[in-house]
Amino acid sequence: MTPISTTPELASLCRDLSSADFIAVDTEFMREQTYYPKLCLIQVASPDAAATIDPLARDLDLKPLWELMAQPGQVKVFHAARQDLEIFHIESGFIPAPVFDTQVAAMVCGFGDQISYVNLVRAVTGEQLDKSSRFTNWSKRPLTDKQLHYALGDVTHLRDVYYHLRDELQKSGRASWLDEEMAVLTNTSTYEQHPEEAWQRLKSKVKNRRSMAVLMSLAAWRERAAQKQDVPRQRILRDDALYDIANQSPRSTEDLASLRSLGEGFSRSGRAKEIIAAVDEGLVRNIQDVPTLRHGQPLSAEATATLELLKVLLKSAAARHGVAPRLIADASDLEQLARHENPHVPALQGWRRDLFGADALSLKRGELALTLKDGDVTVIPAG
Repeated sequence: MTPISTTPELASLCRDLSSADFIAVDTEFMREQTYYPKLCLIQVASPDAAATIDPLARDLDLKPLWELMAQPGQVKVFHAARQDLEIFHIESGFIPAPVFDTQVAAMVCGFGDQISYVNLVRAVTGEQLDKSSRFTNWSKRPLTDKQLHYALGDVTHLRDVYYHLRDELQKSGRASWLDEEMAVLTNTSTYEQHPEEAWQRLKSKVKNRRSMAVLMSLAAWRERAAQKQDVPRQRILRDDALYDIANQSPRSTEDLASLRSLGEGFSRSGRAKEIIAAVDEGLVRNIQDVPTLRHGQPLSAEATATLELLKVLLKSAAARHGVAPRLIADASDLEQLARHENPHVPALQGWRRDLFGADALSLKRGELALTLKDGDVTVIPAG
């Protein structure tokens, strides 16, 4: 069992796969020591063929694969596609389309929130996959037969899962629901890394909006440094140190020496000057451009009660329609619905509004009520 390692071999494979209705795709990568994922193996399968591709091989140009992935009439099937598509975007500059993500499709078909590939394969085919090679070093060569057998299983079983979910979506008339989700996954903006937005990944562990302004600048500085050096963000500076610096807002490298979150001697490093520059940038930022701290705005008693009712309504709607609750509305959606009259959230758009959003607004207006009937929550007109 040998991966494809030359361009002529890959070109031949891609010609054979080009006429298939769909291609199941998976990747193996390493990211523990880098900012950007290091692509180590690609697995592909059509209805009647399967192969592994070694992107680390010296004599391999992946251009034939990118051309195959760009075919608009061929479905590309992934499970939990986001990280795979991010890698394709980084390596090739484009996003394969159309895409069918079996994890999202499974949520639409009632398999629960973010079901794992192992559990989905078992539920659909009855097969129990061996995942013992999951955390092996995929960058080490040569790869063993055990690793390659494991990797191929991720696309050969994916074919059966795809057939099942595709048929279920067609029978239920919910294929368009999946299309809405895939539109987000295949949008290049989903994978663009903007340092100025890096603060959004952090918790708001700061004391006021001025400290938040500093945190925003620090996060942007760290993101740029991590990208430039291709190392994990935490290798540049840990999150707890970011919060400490943002709250203390040191004005000199000497001030950094008093922070317990930084190692001894850090204040004498070249990075220390860059941090002080980022702090200064944050301190002069227009405070009106800084978001209000949410931890300072607890829900009112009325909104808290509304939130609890919305949770019950969501579970009822999800059970009634056989859809994972999280796909309909997440915790942020529910909180925004409890806080505001008619917020701009996904739960109030498209098919989600039909299943849950419209009833949620009616419940808030007192037009609907929740009651128990035979042990199940039922929605009835109020009054």
